[in-house]
Amino acid sequence: MAYISKIFDTNFIEYASYVIKDRAIPHLDDGLKPVQRRIIQSLFDVDDGKFNKVANVVGHCMQYHPHGDSSIYGALVNLANKDLFIDKQGNFGNIFTGDPASAGRYIECRLLPFAKEVLYNPEITDFEDSYDGRRKEPVTLPCKIPLPIILGAEGIAVGMSTKILPHNLIEVLEAEKSFLKGEEFEVLPDFPTAGLVDVSDYREGNGKVLSRARLNISDPKKIVVEELPFGTTTETLIASIENAARKNKIKIGGINDFTTDKVEIEIKLSRGVHTKDVLEGLYAFTDCEVSISVNLLLIKDHNPVQMTVPEVIRHHAQQLQVVLKKELKLEEGQLLEKLHARTLERIFIEERVYKGIEQMKTPQSIVLAIRNGFIPFMNEITRDITGDDIERLLKIPIRRISVYDIEKMKKEVEEIKARIREIRKHLKNIKEYAISNLDGFIAKMGKTHKRRTELMSIERVDIRDAAQKNLKIRYNKDSGYLGSDVATGTVMCDASVYDRIMVVRKDCSYQIMDVPDKFFIGKGMLYCGLTDKETLENTVFSIIFRNRENGYPYIKRCKITQFILNKVYELIPENGQFVRFTIKTDVSVVVDFKQKTLIRTGSDTFPVDDYLVKGVKAQGVRIKPKEFTSARFIKTATLEKKEN
Repeated sequence: MAYISKIFDTNFIEYASYVIKDRAIPHLDDGLKPVQRRIIQSLFDVDDGKFNKVANVVGHCMQYHPHGDSSIYGALVNLANKDLFIDKQGNFGNIFTGDPASAGRYIECRLLPFAKEVLYNPEITDFEDSYDGRRKEPVTLPCKIPLPIILGAEGIAVGMSTKILPHNLIEVLEAEKSFLKGEEFEVLPDFPTAGLVDVSDYREGNGKVLSRARLNISDPKKIVVEELPFGTTTETLIASIENAARKNKIKIGGINDFTTDKVEIEIKLSRGVHTKDVLEGLYAFTDCEVSISVNLLLIKDHNPVQMTVPEVIRHHAQQLQVVLKKELKLEEGQLLEKLHARTLERIFIEERVYKGIEQMKTPQSIVLAIRNGFIPFMNEITRDITGDDIERLLKIPIRRISVYDIEKMKKEVEEIKARIREIRKHLKNIKEYAISNLDGFIAKMGKTHKRRTELMSIERVDIRDAAQKNLKIRYNKDSGYLGSDVATGTVMCDASVYDRIMVVRKDCSYQIMDVPDKFFIGKGMLYCGLTDKETLENTVFSIIFRNRENGYPYIKRCKITQFILNKVYELIPENGQFVRFTIKTDVSVVVDFKQKTLIRTGSDTFPVDDYLVKGVKAQGVRIKPKEFTSARFIKTATLEKKEN
């Protein structure tokens, strides 16, 4: 058993590590999950400038990806719909309606030039073996932009999850520029479905945001949804509206969906219903308003790390400089090799070095003659002459030698030298060079990547306030039943499904509960009313009861500040016998006391304000140490009028 437990623990840890690092969580360096990175690599492999069938790309990607084709297809469609790296042809679905893409054999895609510019350079990319060892795949791509927060991501791994909101490409690049310049910056989410967003609780990539649909209420007879909250589609939004209407949470006359490439959902209002009455209900009870919790979790140095948006931008600003430096060094080396080759070729032809090999009979003597021929010009050569250099010179055709253009070659050499000087200047000022690259990206992509989502402060709609009080709470004094499904009886109040009520039974026990459908209270109910914390804080319960041991009258005035829903409590002590109950203010107590003679009784009046308001557990205060026959509450104003 211990052996099995050890195997289970080991396998589970390996599985958890695999899911976290190789499936669900994107990498900090390029913002891609493994399947997305393999799709990009496959698109580079098959790239010839023409469109490729998605099915073909998926099949090629399976050489890198150890899982099924459906996961590759779904990830490719999702990545293509970001409209950043992949050019689409055909039906790739609709992000507004949620309609799926056509099958992979009917749609085509290819890489956009921007992807080649910011993502791919195999000469500075680290590769590793694919899952079966047959191919090499990139560990991460040398990304030049903060892709984790531009694309956004969502993934669930073992014991952790990530939810990264997308941000506007241009705003992120501007923020990266600001960091390089040493300036303050702030980046806030921007959604492809547009809408409105409140970022009051957004904490630099963590926390939560409130996303709302954009509603057009210019027509008093209808409400038009023009933009969607993030994460919803017209299908899910309409379903939530219809569900709210069925439950009588909102009153609408009908709903029509006219969405194509723009969102247009028309909500017709019922006769006599005003826009304001429905608007709050749409935000409270439907997906017209959604709260999104976010968690910026990324793989960094082979481990999952919770980060912030500024940290991601700072990392990529530094990474951009590293990538650009590698590219410049690579280009410098290539240009130096080209300059060396062109210099050798010019000297070989212009100085007629090739003439020295005409009488040579052996390969060794030919090589030696060429080397000796370059000795007078060694100060013009940037490095030692190798065997490969000599082999390349010997392969120059006679025709090319005869039509050799000296001036053209000198011009090309000068251009190479000028570019080398420019590269070395950039290497000395790599930060400024990085900023100029970002400016180039912004100029290229700025027109097509404008902010869609409007930032605003959104006041949360309380569902209790927005709910319609369309339930009649009736009490049937004959049957003792109370609730919204009680057909006959006295209407105690109008309530919504989110309200709570307080009832006081004839024995002065009370209970606070959600609005019941049908609940047995018993006959002689003393009180029923809507209640909430504020109502309870402002309500004083006054009760007169008889002490069973001595027959004296007692009064108790209290407020209810704490309760457990549906629990039954007592307003009077165990030895008390209920007499009167009221929640009215400005009243007095009139008590009829027993007299020693049988002919008459005496009455005394006591203002209730003379007695302190205490907690519900108080035992009450004795009004007078004298037995009484009856007691009642009477308005103080009425009493004073009688006296006058």
